[in-house]
Amino acid sequence: MTASTKPIAILVPGALNPHALKRIEAEFSIVRIPDGSAAHVTPEMAGKVRGLSAMVTPVTSALIDALPNLEIIANYGVGYDSVDARHAATRDVMVTNTPDVLTEEVADTAMGLLLNTVRELRAAENWLRAGKWVAEGPFPLTRLTLRGRRAGIFGMGRIGLAIARRLEASGLTVEYHNRRPAEGVSYRYHPTLKGLAESVDTLISVAPGTSSTAKAVNAEILAALGPDGVFVNIGRGSTVDEDALAKALNDGTIAAAGLDVFADEPNVSQALLDAPNTSLLPHVGSASVHTRRAMADLSVDNLVSWFSQGKAITPVPETAGVKPR
Repeated sequence: MTASTKPIAILVPGALNPHALKRIEAEFSIVRIPDGSAAHVTPEMAGKVRGLSAMVTPVTSALIDALPNLEIIANYGVGYDSVDARHAATRDVMVTNTPDVLTEEVADTAMGLLLNTVRELRAAENWLRAGKWVAEGPFPLTRLTLRGRRAGIFGMGRIGLAIARRLEASGLTVEYHNRRPAEGVSYRYHPTLKGLAESVDTLISVAPGTSSTAKAVNAEILAALGPDGVFVNIGRGSTVDEDALAKALNDGTIAAAGLDVFADEPNVSQALLDAPNTSLLPHVGSASVHTRRAMADLSVDNLVSWFSQGKAITPVPETAGVKPR
């Protein structure tokens, strides 16, 4: 706690990581509202709130506009699609996220999800636990393997690169698609997602949830991936046409899918729950105590740095040019 930051009011809409809450309470004056509705903002809050810390609660243009003295939104997470960062920029409000500290954890999860999907490890464990190893013999051989696979990454950012390193170490070739070639990356670049899907048989999506990526992985992309294709999504559920994916799994258009993210979390469509050859996780990509604590620290460190030094540690691109008032 510092004398210069303690009086500053930080609004927390909805839930937030407990470690982040403790640090905000120690460093600032905390204000809580149950969700991100601007209707909860009282005149007193509007007058004193200068910072906002959010985890999964949407931070809309309406909420931003309801806080005329707001200077910074510290987003807990590398993905910040729940924050209207473009509108924040028009209001000269800084938006930060928590990159890097979760990169390796999410990449580990992606590889585990891929292995679980291809080798059906969950089904094999269930076979053992149900006593079938004793009653019926060994678990059936899996049709799929990582051996000889060609991997494509949709979204070659920090996490994509970390996944690529793991894929290479596992003996897979790596190709990728971004809006433009990534600097300093030697993997084969594809200017279109369809071109990437046609070239590989294992597609891993790490793409952020934006208007340009909405349902980018659709029936056409899945068909291009082919009947031996495996799709893994560790990025955002909004990037996938889930109806098309369920259909592709049921009719053999692709062989299997591993998903950690969904379009309407925590709700998962029944079509995906019923689809064969799937491994489904409840958005646990970065969900270790170690990594979530590091994310909490970085989110609060951004607030402290902004109000004590006049700069953000990890600004998002949309607000990189925003200066303190």
